[in-house]
Amino acid sequence: MSSSNTGPKENISTSQAAVMVINYMLGAGILTLPRTTAEAVRTPDAWISIIVSGLIVLAAGWILVSLCKRFQGKTWFQFVPEITGKWIAFLLSLLVIGYFMIIAASEIRILAEVTGLFLLEGTPIWAIVLPFMWIGLYLTLGGINCIARLYEIILPITLVFLVLALLLSSKIFDADNLKPVLGSGIMPVLRGIKPTLLSFTGYEIMLVATAFMKFPKKATRAVITGISVPVVIYTFTVVMVIGGMSINGVEKRTWPTLDLMRSFEVQGLLFERFESLLLVIWIMQIFSTFTVTLYAASLGWSQILNRKFRTFVFALLPVMFLIAMIPKDVTEAFKLGDTVGYASVFLFGVIPLILLLVSLVRKKGAKPN
Repeated sequence: MSSSNTGPKENISTSQAAVMVINYMLGAGILTLPRTTAEAVRTPDAWISIIVSGLIVLAAGWILVSLCKRFQGKTWFQFVPEITGKWIAFLLSLLVIGYFMIIAASEIRILAEVTGLFLLEGTPIWAIVLPFMWIGLYLTLGGINCIARLYEIILPITLVFLVLALLLSSKIFDADNLKPVLGSGIMPVLRGIKPTLLSFTGYEIMLVATAFMKFPKKATRAVITGISVPVVIYTFTVVMVIGGMSINGVEKRTWPTLDLMRSFEVQGLLFERFESLLLVIWIMQIFSTFTVTLYAASLGWSQILNRKFRTFVFALLPVMFLIAMIPKDVTEAFKLGDTVGYASVFLFGVIPLILLLVSLVRKKGAKPN
């Protein structure tokens, strides 16, 4: 990898690659997935849709890393020209870069909306967005190794407090809210797959991360672990939210997970109300998604144009700010993220499979060592 546009060669471990996928996935879905799935399924079987979607994403992740492992030490932006030719590869790279840029912008806008609603009431959106972007800029300039090390700190904190908060909500949990299982058949479960898939975007970061792994042949293990943990967390979250609030109650709330945290108190603990604590760890996850997508987009531009990486980190920040300010409210911000999310199903589900088959037929790349 050329040092002129990526900086010194960095390495990340298999566990760090898995942690990057997990942190990327555990974004806005923690707060919104119960509602979006409940609206589509309209039965207590929403948790089954999540498991089915998780299995589909595991298959897509396996295909994606199988492609990346054929071109060890190279990112998507570097190996696709070997498969398709220069101009088609340039167009595909632009699509991937645009995807990362819009995801980063929409996530930071949703963060600002929720933070302004629950923590910083009355604060202008731009005044919340800019500080997070500047901090993200500082981290991204440190490179993928710095990003991975920070994520290793964030993830355990997130998992411990999220699971603790959900377990404490068991005092209002009613198993009857989850019955009957498959009472309306399999069709409601199938309807829930489409919106659920959007919450599992994140494995695509392996298009970049695999090139930096010390042991690229273990990329499959990293992506399977990275997807499996969010599947378990999301399933557990939806089960606890529906069990505590019922399927009808979940449908009527914009932020059902937060509303669940606000529906009970635990006397005598350091935190008697847990919604603020949940927001803190959720903000860390959104920050993770923003920084890793900023890094991927900047690296993509630097590699396809053969320019310095730092230049594009600074250049993309004002562009992402303008994109983040386009939605008029949180509803439009969600629509922006959903639109790009639907495109990702094709971009990272279908195209990698086609490229893998073409590379095998044309004998491009090498069998993983």
